[in-house]
Amino acid sequence: MSKVFTSASSALEGLLRDDLTVAVGGFGLSGNPLDLIEAVRDSGVQGLTVVSNNMGVDGKGLGLLLERRQVRKVVGSYVGENRLFASQYLDGTLEVEFAPQGTLAERLRAGGAGIPAFYTATGVGTPVAEGKPTARFDGRTYLLERAIVPDLALVHAHRADAEGNLTYRLTARNFNPLVATAGTVTVVDAEEVLADGFLDPELVVTPGVFVHRVVASRPRVKDIEQRTVRVREA
Repeated sequence: MSKVFTSASSALEGLLRDDLTVAVGGFGLSGNPLDLIEAVRDSGVQGLTVVSNNMGVDGKGLGLLLERRQVRKVVGSYVGENRLFASQYLDGTLEVEFAPQGTLAERLRAGGAGIPAFYTATGVGTPVAEGKPTARFDGRTYLLERAIVPDLALVHAHRADAEGNLTYRLTARNFNPLVATAGTVTVVDAEEVLADGFLDPELVVTPGVFVHRVVASRPRVKDIEQRTVRVREA
């Protein structure tokens, strides 16, 4: 049965509600499921907990949800490109749970693999460790970190087929495969959705068993967070 929907809003129909936990792929503005993020914004849902490496930039990516004050809590590892994120955190309207980047990736991977928790040495002796159980192995202290299994996962892929098999393009892959496997329900916007046939199994990164709905994303200019140039030498 085809998992392909005609629009981002229809792909999210019946899945959105207030106080949802949503994991979102992307790193900076690379590999963001922008069509799906815009559909979440337009739905008007409130009180979201967003799990993502970062929250985009002001006015772009997940920054769109911050503008509408739809996010209650963020679980992420980097926030330095978004002034609105910082201001909402400082004025107390946004709760933030920081996770080291590798720990965040492993929490998502564990969620997709059915592993409820794992031990890591990352964060021991820092504020990251506050309130978390510890144990010692081979003379070293480790933190117990819980897996993340979001209610909804939003993913961007390069190519998809009707069964939801996915491939990614270069660095736009980033957190997307981890988010895709972790979600209780996973929805994907893909730059190309095959009209017939299936992706080459040898090239599939995320098997369709993890994907519930797919939509073709709209063509758009891909934003760059920071564009820098150098003077060319003669």
